[in-house]
Amino acid sequence: MYSLTEGALDKIMNGIDVEKPILQILGHKKLASSSSGERYRLLVSDGKRINSFTMLATQLNSMITDNILTEFSICQINRYAISMVHNAGKQKRVMVILNIDVKVRGNEVGHKIGNPTNAESESDSTPASAPAPPQQRSDVLMPKQNTHQSSTSDISTTPIVALSPYQNRWVIKARVLSKSDIRTWSNSRGEGKLFSMDLVDESGEIRCTAFRDQCDKFYDMLEVGKVYYISRATLKTANKQFNHLKNDYEMTLTGDTEIIPCHDGGNEIPTLQFNFQPISDVETKEKNEYIDVIAIVKSCADLQLLTSRNTGREMKKRDIFLVDQSSTMVCFTLWGKEAEEFDGSNNPVIAVKGARVGEFNGGKNLSSLSSTVIQINPDIPEAHRLHGWFNATGHNEEAKSISRTFGGGGNISGPWLTFKEAREMELGFKGPEMYMVKATINMIRIENAVYKSCPSESCKKKLIDQANDMYRCEKCDKEYPNYRYRLLASLSLADWTDNQWATAFSEEAEKILGITAQELGELQENDNDAYLEKFADATFKSFLFKIRVKLETFSDENRLKATCVAVNPLDYKLYNNHLITQIKELAGIGKV
Repeated sequence: MYSLTEGALDKIMNGIDVEKPILQILGHKKLASSSSGERYRLLVSDGKRINSFTMLATQLNSMITDNILTEFSICQINRYAISMVHNAGKQKRVMVILNIDVKVRGNEVGHKIGNPTNAESESDSTPASAPAPPQQRSDVLMPKQNTHQSSTSDISTTPIVALSPYQNRWVIKARVLSKSDIRTWSNSRGEGKLFSMDLVDESGEIRCTAFRDQCDKFYDMLEVGKVYYISRATLKTANKQFNHLKNDYEMTLTGDTEIIPCHDGGNEIPTLQFNFQPISDVETKEKNEYIDVIAIVKSCADLQLLTSRNTGREMKKRDIFLVDQSSTMVCFTLWGKEAEEFDGSNNPVIAVKGARVGEFNGGKNLSSLSSTVIQINPDIPEAHRLHGWFNATGHNEEAKSISRTFGGGGNISGPWLTFKEAREMELGFKGPEMYMVKATINMIRIENAVYKSCPSESCKKKLIDQANDMYRCEKCDKEYPNYRYRLLASLSLADWTDNQWATAFSEEAEKILGITAQELGELQENDNDAYLEKFADATFKSFLFKIRVKLETFSDENRLKATCVAVNPLDYKLYNNHLITQIKELAGIGKV
């Protein structure tokens, strides 16, 4: 009644190609977790032989978890590869299933077909050094050959999932999913440069890195989204501290590496493989884990300029706040060019592959790396469902923030308090602490609000005017003919419970005054009335402030110093939601 391809397993394990064999699944076993994720080992039969050295490609794992490949299922193997592994000191052939169709479900068959015997003892009897059949040798990965016609010749390819450091004669056909910028380094051993890219085919994915000469040779020719034939690269165990792809190995280009563009076909190769998880799962992840998410950009903070403590270089970052149907919000930090060019208006959907989980101030957050892939408003079902949810109900829901971010507007974090509550809790007395407050500016001290600072990017110290058209920086121990204006504003803030003096430095003070420090300094020199008017215009305006408080000793006296770490425009809809939540808590009313 049910027909299997008898003898297929003996042929396959001896390197003989069998076209779409029909096999029966007799069981499966989940292997111990590896750095490349979950893997499943299958027990298969062709009616004559049984073989347990059969693996399911990771992208097919759902066929196990969704109970599609059940016991006694009859299946057609559309594509497979043979990989060599070490087993008990010998090289062992393993069949990796890359594409499979279920012809008859297991519950319909209900029994084992035929009386198959174990084939492993015979296949193991062949020494690892013995020659393979003439069409292939045992020192070459032996995939079921897929021949692709290039512009010059026929190229037989090996699936990425079948790559191994124990073999070196292979060609892969893969799509470039992402490509980093060229990065440089300099240390005691010398200097150099590198770039990395993520490659994918229908079997899996792998990280590939090029150094120095190979960086120059291949960077411009490799384009994201294009398909290439790649050969003669080296493989090594993946460093999971920097490589989050689901592969135990990573690739390095060498002086012998050949890369040929694929001008035909390639449609079978996926463009990107996501494993989306809800934002609520981020809270349970460990620091430095990686995760794929798809979410709505609820709000977006301003671009921030930072100075690296290690290199002194200027860095650009932007915090965006993501929500999804789990009614959870997380802060996702973008860096560099992505931070500078990101447009979060109109609440776009963002799909992120390989975001790194971080921890700060008791909460969880996400950040991008050079290897992180980001798509804006991708044309996929998950994105369309998100848009529908957000437009219908999501925009009105108050999401739980796991980044200690209340409101998702800018980089505000910490508990939302009043000034009175902050004083009663004695915040700052045991060390630096932060809180969020909605407050109004009562007054800004004009004296010494603008000063001439060191022109060096990494120094903000006030310069000494030497009255000879030269300015001295004591910190840098240098003299300069020029300077940069900076702001140091002392603010009197008030809410309905109390008031607080706080200091706002350049970037945050510029947000309050609506003018840059350089422009304000020039007004002070050229138009004093206009200069004073800028301070008057900012008085009695309300903002959302993130305040850092810390107890400091000055002239043998303890004082609580407050600093405006972040300032954001007041989002009245957000603030109303916060007030409604407080009212419900006070009244003991559950969320409607």
